[in-house]
Amino acid sequence: MVKDAQMYQVEDDKYREKAEAKAALENYAYDMRNTVNDKENGAKLDSAGKKKIEGAVHQVIQWLDGNQLAEADEFEEKLIGLQLICLPIIAKNAKEQ
Repeated sequence: MVKDAQMYQVEDDKYREKAEAKAALENYAYDMRNTVNDKENGAKLDSAGKKKIEGAVHQVIQWLDGNQLAEADEFEEKLIGLQLICLPIIAKNAKEQ
């Protein structure tokens, strides 16, 4: 019985890690989309940066739609990739303000 509980605990932990990684990616993608579409913040971005973020967010959302069963590390890799695109653009914009 203890072995069963330990086995289920490992499965639960793995599922929780996957769900958290997926939620983090979804939240970041939608936050970036909302930032770009926001009248105040989006207007401050140059058009090239805005298009780059929009394209990256669109790709991630499409990937999410087709990969609901991906593993946690895949969600984490996509999040890092999206951050590598978005953060420099947002930081540059903030620096110029």
